[in-house]
Amino acid sequence: QVQPVESGGGLVQPGGSLRLSCAASRSIFVINDMGWYRRAPGKQRELVASITRSDSTNYADSVKGRFTISRDNARNTVYLQMNSLKPEDTAVYYCNVHYIGYGEAWGQGSQVTVSS
Repeated sequence: QVQPVESGGGLVQPGGSLRLSCAASRSIFVINDMGWYRRAPGKQRELVASITRSDSTNYADSVKGRFTISRDNARNTVYLQMNSLKPEDTAVYYCNVHYIGYGEAWGQGSQVTVSS
């Protein structure tokens, strides 16, 4: 089983910070790309950030300069540091893990609410 487990969501005021973590299961399959998506109420799921095994990163324009994705390959974990949060960042955030030879697996989702 390759179910990633997320942690770190919550309620924060505008301008605040949160850090999401996603621990992927140890598996016979090697982890390739890892990423974070989000789905806001009434909107489609969108890619927030992704990171390759060699630490090449990609960000949605809306989060560039505010969010940072990183990974710890020894712990099979991906992180999303979110700073200067805005109300429009409110969404359920999902981690996505791509295993070579297996496919992709999704975390359970973490609610992030930015509100005063």
